[in-house]
Amino acid sequence: MRIPRPTKLWTRTVALAAAGTLAAGALAACGADSAGSASTGSSDTSAAEIAATDNSGRSAQDVLAANLSSEETAALADQTWDTADEVAVALDGDTASASGDGVTVDGSTVTITQPGTYRVSGTLDDGQVVVDASADGVVRLVLDGAEITSSTGAAIDVRDADQVSVVLADGSTNRLEDAAEYADTTSDNAANAALYSTADLAVSGTGALEVVGNANDGITGKDGLVVAGGDISVTAADDAIRGKDYLVVSGGTIDVQAGGDGLKSDADDDATAGYVALTGGDVTVEAGDDGAQAFTDIAITDGSLTIEKSVEGLEAATIAISGGDVDITSSDDGLNATVKEAEDDTATDDSATGTDDQAAPDQGAAPEDGQAPQGGGGGMDEVQDGASLTVTGGTLHVDAEGDGLDSNGVAVISGGDVVIEGPTNGGNGALDSAGGLTVSGGTLLAVGSSGMAEAPGTDSSQGWVALTADSTLEAGTEVAVVDADGTQVATLTLTKPAQSVVYSGPEITSGDTYTLTADGTEVGTAAAGEAPAGGMGGGPGGGGQPGQDAPDGQGPQGAQGEQSSSGTATS
Repeated sequence: MRIPRPTKLWTRTVALAAAGTLAAGALAACGADSAGSASTGSSDTSAAEIAATDNSGRSAQDVLAANLSSEETAALADQTWDTADEVAVALDGDTASASGDGVTVDGSTVTITQPGTYRVSGTLDDGQVVVDASADGVVRLVLDGAEITSSTGAAIDVRDADQVSVVLADGSTNRLEDAAEYADTTSDNAANAALYSTADLAVSGTGALEVVGNANDGITGKDGLVVAGGDISVTAADDAIRGKDYLVVSGGTIDVQAGGDGLKSDADDDATAGYVALTGGDVTVEAGDDGAQAFTDIAITDGSLTIEKSVEGLEAATIAISGGDVDITSSDDGLNATVKEAEDDTATDDSATGTDDQAAPDQGAAPEDGQAPQGGGGGMDEVQDGASLTVTGGTLHVDAEGDGLDSNGVAVISGGDVVIEGPTNGGNGALDSAGGLTVSGGTLLAVGSSGMAEAPGTDSSQGWVALTADSTLEAGTEVAVVDADGTQVATLTLTKPAQSVVYSGPEITSGDTYTLTADGTEVGTAAAGEAPAGGMGGGPGGGGQPGQDAPDGQGPQGAQGEQSSSGTATS
């Protein structure tokens, strides 16, 4: 049974068009059509160059519109059919039977050999449903009380098909479980998931589906994968739900527990592919590695995404949030925008055991007064072309032990409501951008340690204030940003110790003085637009300043960036 997360309270006392309280429910937002024209990466283009498309400042809708279209796959979920044309496939322990053509049965292996609609029900104690249909057309599997367990490979193994639609029949409960060790791991397109498809795959319907991936992944589409409906739970040794060209979640209720990544797309040969999109639905993730990872883009336009456990919450070259409700808990960075080289599973990915080569976040104490901060601030790193983190709408809450918002390129906030509960150690910051953070709209409240505190850049068109408390404030303290008239413009009850508070909103006037209070007592003041003392710069245009009172002749010592799962340094 899941224990509900404690409510995170953030109130804004000035009326805004957006909601002023961070709540568990999703904010309504306009969904985006993921249409776009496909293009293929050049064979002489490196994987890093493919991932390095500059999407800074662009909405999630715009990012998706420029990508490989998922429309044809998504359309499978909306197709209707004549039930009179269905072929009934009855599973019965160690055998099965079918009511029409297109199905062969060999012991406990059921093979679909041609396009059509097949209603599958009953139980296979140790067998497989295989799709091997070379003709053009849709193979539709209607799971209607189907339970399939295999001791040799995938429960459903799509080896050859034009398009595949898995429909969860209304009111049905279905279950798929694969082998702990596969008989075939070396042939081309050998399955590696309980539900595996070499063709574009759509999962839809209103029924329930439980997927158990004992060997590797839970659900994998080697082309595109769209999840449009259903009450789906996935438990996987490695990645829970993985689409190569794209993974789009547009509906349903999805609960995943993964030893590796929760949601993933990893095509590295096409600048328009390798993306993860959330355009609807309600997704909950517990991951041993990233909550969601994409080689190119993560785009969120609507729906609800709750990452209850992760090393890094979201990781991609481009992260764009324009709607929906996102809540992330991470032991390292909450959001990490970084351009990666092509993944080498043998060298860098041990995620089937819930680990990788990424160093655990430093849990050491924050720098003492008078010492230079020891940690990797965004301003100490080389700016990566193409890495960008953009928020234009929706709500985003992050609880991170590493950096809260981390971009190895630029970061842009032009809308939405963002709350960052950052690290307690001085080697990370609630905000960390190598190329600078620009704020032109929405609201941003970031709290955390002060050693690496970063503020928006001076080129931000919306006012901001960076406040530092006289000493560390303990969990349970209500902090408030108060203007000269005594009006609280933002409040937050801390869930862990913090010393730095950065706030940007339409109420902040550059040059005006604001006060930080802790349970009603003044603990700090600053002028809006004034860089925080003791923090680190956010790259070009960043508001942070190097640590003060370092030993004579010595500047702040930035720590080396930790290794990402791709083997490249990230801050």
